[in-house]
Amino acid sequence: MIPFRTDADMAAAIPEVVLHLVRQGIIGYPTETVYGLGSLATAEAVVALSELKGRQPGKPFLLLVSDLAMLYRAGLRLTDTAARLAAAFWPGPLTLVLPGGEGVLPDVVRGPEGGVAARWTSHAGIARLIATLGSPITSTSANRPGQPAATESTAVSAMFPDAVGRGKLQVLDAGALTPSPPSTLVDCTGRSPRVVRVGALAPARLRAIVPSLEL
Repeated sequence: MIPFRTDADMAAAIPEVVLHLVRQGIIGYPTETVYGLGSLATAEAVVALSELKGRQPGKPFLLLVSDLAMLYRAGLRLTDTAARLAAAFWPGPLTLVLPGGEGVLPDVVRGPEGGVAARWTSHAGIARLIATLGSPITSTSANRPGQPAATESTAVSAMFPDAVGRGKLQVLDAGALTPSPPSTLVDCTGRSPRVVRVGALAPARLRAIVPSLEL
């Protein structure tokens, strides 16, 4: 368990965590909503993350970025509607499925319809970690399929004790998080943007920005 509550904690932890990620390790970390599991956005690391979580093959993970420049470096494109939603709600709990990333991102992060889900995180410590790493990390809720997502770091460690013991999983301890809905997920790859998952941002707030949004 790595302390990740104060600015001093984060400054001390980030170099170690970056090295762990570069070595294809997995982390358990706080987000704006619940604890997540993540890795580098490489085929090797994503496969290891899928195996750890027990996730069915072919189900993609979303990416977290620390700014728009990182999104563009990954080859992702903001459509006109995606750009309006991003301007209104990023950084924050809004995940956008975007076109692009071919030749830059591995196919394992791409959804069945060809898009890549991405979010500019509003968690200051994780944004700082990603900026230091210099590339996106994957994100999925810290739980096994069918179980509730963890809201405490101790629950993450208890769920995956073998991975923690082997040093494959590092858990960042930010204490207990206030339970909240996951990010709202909007697919921006089609003719009209479509809400795939209702979450922390209500559709009415999104429609105030993009009236054509489909539910």
